[in-house]
Amino acid sequence: MSQFDEILDQHDFTKDELITLLASKGEEMSRLFDKALKTKLHYLDNCVHLRGLIEYSNKCRKYCLYCGVRGKNTKVERYTLSDEEVLECAHLAHKLGYGSVAIQSGERDDKEFVDKIEYLVREIKKIDNGSLGITLSLGEQTEETYRRWFEAGAHRYLLRIEASNEDLYYKIHPKDKNHDFHKRLDSIDTLLRLGYQTGTGVMVGLPFQTLDDLADDLLFFKRKDVAMVGMGPFIPHPDTPLYEFRHQIPSAQERMNLTLKMIAVLRLMMPEINMVAATANQTVDPLGREKAIMVGANVIMPNLTPNEFRENYLIYPDKACVKDKPDQCQTCLDIRMESIGHKVLYNAWGDSKAFTSRH
Repeated sequence: MSQFDEILDQHDFTKDELITLLASKGEEMSRLFDKALKTKLHYLDNCVHLRGLIEYSNKCRKYCLYCGVRGKNTKVERYTLSDEEVLECAHLAHKLGYGSVAIQSGERDDKEFVDKIEYLVREIKKIDNGSLGITLSLGEQTEETYRRWFEAGAHRYLLRIEASNEDLYYKIHPKDKNHDFHKRLDSIDTLLRLGYQTGTGVMVGLPFQTLDDLADDLLFFKRKDVAMVGMGPFIPHPDTPLYEFRHQIPSAQERMNLTLKMIAVLRLMMPEINMVAATANQTVDPLGREKAIMVGANVIMPNLTPNEFRENYLIYPDKACVKDKPDQCQTCLDIRMESIGHKVLYNAWGDSKAFTSRH
């Protein structure tokens, strides 16, 4: 047995072993992918869980250097969905059998925003006696706010760290009062303590990022014992400061392969967590989401946002499926998943087995 295969037979890896796995190419990379798929099917199943995505607002107080809806981008038309539009999206998710919705927004922490999210969560929980699961991805908030939203009915929260290396974090975020690495870490810890199924994640293929950084990211996920992870390839946006460094990033295919290797290795490390096949994968590769599912991912987030708002919520350019209608998207996903031996699980929350087995 080769040294690479000996590493593959483990679930706990040293940092050097993680780097070896992430550096794999050719036949070794294929063996990693095969092992990850077998691990997923053994611990979970071949079902794909859906989260109907509602992009609530692109108003943001942050200035992240990679993000197309950063507060300082004056080329974006700002919007906030009305209560009626949000609830229509939630009812549509229920009608389509998605089982869960995910509310995403630019980061705000003002009273009006906090109160509105609490109201919307409570209203969504009234649909069919609370049959819809609710994930929030609304950035850093106070412990009181997180608690209010949890008590209103949200039970999952995604707060991506984007880079677990503090030096790299500040290369992609300005170092000021709005962007504090340790505050973000504290927010993740608060979510875990309050009982959320907590998720985080990183971008893969950033300027200045190394395999050493990505190995540390994987160890960070394991150390925090999170319930879900979202990772996708970095896609430079022309209206952001980080676009200046686009020539320093790997090719699109290399970023895609590296993302797949991150998903595969994490599936070996944390076999029962939920992992998202991000839309960014399909933006880089027409079969990107299928490839992510085939190396360990098990969640897809079809977009329910009214089409007229989607082009104003472009964290990165050329986002896939922006013009798709929800019913078209549903049929497409069914066909795509069936083509790779998977099936969409309808009318289920799709909670993280890693979380539910602990609680």
